[in-house]
Amino acid sequence: MIDLKQSVQYVKTVGPTKVKYLNNLNIYTLQDLLTYFPREYEDRSKTKHISELQEGEEVTIVARVVSEVSIARIRKNMTILKTVVEDDTGRCTIAWFNQTYIKQRINRGQTYKFFGKITKKLNHIEMISPVFDEVGKIKNTGKIMPIYHSTYSLSQTSIRQAVENALNMIKGENIETLPDYLLSEYNLCELEKSLNQIHFPESETSRLLARKRLVFEELLTMQLALLEIKGESEKNVGITFDKNVKMSDVINSLPFSLTKAQLKVLEEIDNDMESNKPMNRLLQGDVGSGKTVVSIISAYKAVKSGYQVAIMAPTAILAMQHFEEFKKILEPFGIKIELLLGATTAKKRKEILENLANGTINILIGTHALLTENVVFNKLGLVVTDEQHRFGVRQREKIISKGNFPDVLVMTATPIPRTLALILYGDLDISIIDELPANRKKIETYAVTKRMEQRVNAFIKKNIDEGRQVYVVCPLVEEKEIEDEEENSKQDLKAVKEWTEIYKNQIFPEYKVECVYGKMKQKEKDEVMQKFKEGKIDILISTTVIEVGINVPNASVMVIENADRFGLAQLHQLRGRVGRGEYQSYCILKYNSQCSSVGRERMKTMQETSDGFVIAEKDLELRGTGEFFGTKQHGLPEFKIANLFVDMPMLKSVQSVALKIEAEDKGLKQEKNKRLRKIVDDKLKQSISL
Repeated sequence: MIDLKQSVQYVKTVGPTKVKYLNNLNIYTLQDLLTYFPREYEDRSKTKHISELQEGEEVTIVARVVSEVSIARIRKNMTILKTVVEDDTGRCTIAWFNQTYIKQRINRGQTYKFFGKITKKLNHIEMISPVFDEVGKIKNTGKIMPIYHSTYSLSQTSIRQAVENALNMIKGENIETLPDYLLSEYNLCELEKSLNQIHFPESETSRLLARKRLVFEELLTMQLALLEIKGESEKNVGITFDKNVKMSDVINSLPFSLTKAQLKVLEEIDNDMESNKPMNRLLQGDVGSGKTVVSIISAYKAVKSGYQVAIMAPTAILAMQHFEEFKKILEPFGIKIELLLGATTAKKRKEILENLANGTINILIGTHALLTENVVFNKLGLVVTDEQHRFGVRQREKIISKGNFPDVLVMTATPIPRTLALILYGDLDISIIDELPANRKKIETYAVTKRMEQRVNAFIKKNIDEGRQVYVVCPLVEEKEIEDEEENSKQDLKAVKEWTEIYKNQIFPEYKVECVYGKMKQKEKDEVMQKFKEGKIDILISTTVIEVGINVPNASVMVIENADRFGLAQLHQLRGRVGRGEYQSYCILKYNSQCSSVGRERMKTMQETSDGFVIAEKDLELRGTGEFFGTKQHGLPEFKIANLFVDMPMLKSVQSVALKIEAEDKGLKQEKNKRLRKIVDDKLKQSISL
């Protein structure tokens, strides 16, 4: 039987040279290559007559060459090749750029199939840089062609060839992963056929049947794995926190009133903490809904019941902010709180670790630094992870393992539609804070093109002169331009520095302008953020490093350059950085007037609603989904082929299939579920350290 885990290097046409480019796309094994599914398809099988061609369409024509191929050098390093072709309905010019070899491959008087993009000027029709075949051949035309996410160094042809060779390697091998009874009962294609038809479909019908099978397997595996995690945690006896420790002690000491939604969530958490089952609760709440104060009150209950608390945030800035808020509210109750970051000095770190191990520290707040082995708690009772989408399940499990079945609260400001959350986070109970504090003013949001630049700058000036501060978020490097992560961060850094120079020297030389970005040394980053919080910086230029949790009440304007390049969830998070004080706040989305229809739809949605759950639904519809298991979470779950907006009906039916299987064969021990046991184990091994 073929080893699907073998290196992709051994696939014909890959070899040692292309392997590193495939690795950049997270393709390491034969299995990775087989499941590197196309992002879209070009249907080159249907042909049109020349007289039917429309501006902008990509289409196949069958035409005879009626002129010699001419070559013209239009400037240095640019040549254009042209020929004229005809069919029974009309004539069309074909043009190629810098492809001089074409002259040897196209013969006057011969008929070819051409596939390319059409431009029409008056009655003149032109096809630009088409691929072509002689009639009777179907190498580049005459079929549905897969289009893959790629990089500059790896062409579509290279990926297609590698995938085709990988499919040849599994021909006739027994690679089936689903039990026969499921294939039969749910009318699913076999795996080998599905992989062939998803990459190189014979028709749209066969592609859809292949997709149905692959989506079914992906979602079923996830659901079974989640049920297993939940089943394991339900066996455990957790901590029963003291009923005599009242959350109301803290609630009554606060200088503000909690919302009804916050109080309801606290009641749910209090009930969980007083039961003997370990709490596993997901707390969803929009930007500014007051999740942090809920975690502070929960931490009080744990500490006063004799336990320690771990609070894990994704960035040092957010961890420091939590540290300040926790101290302000809990230190008057005699609770000892410490902060542990990657940048903490060796001396301070040693002191913290000693005091943590002997129980002197009640609450430890930190970043991923909390995950290291030498961080040992004396009696860990509650774990809170903030911005859950930034941590994988594996990291959540790692911090939990530092206690004896502690209660767990995972918080996120990335709203996930409730029905989806119930299915996705099958191992968690769900609480939602669905109202904002009464004093929060609506953030006025405007989407503007570059033509409005001067008015936007005048508006920024007016706000600064009134004593406010401004965020400017730089454009992302477009994903399709550069897919190498390291190159991306270099380009993002370049963008920040260039925008800082523009704002500092050209637009606002009279104001204090500084920048902050991800690759900055932690100490420098923290210093800049502190200066901004203290009002010593008027305009802060930033990458999306400020997306999560930063709280500067005096900042009232958020300007996002090239906003059409950002996803909706991220735009919503960034907008939430303003509107945190008493002043009316504004979010200005500067976008390219030539942006895609998806980009324009995002701008429209941001102006129409500030409801994070509505935005999440729309984001899911426009963008598809992000990774769920493992450590690369940047928002909503990502699957290799499932799209949770499109596949919601399938997800619901698969959930009931998973529950039925689990009820009949808990632990998947029966012979008929042997294959299921293997794919669930693979999923758990690959993504979660249980």
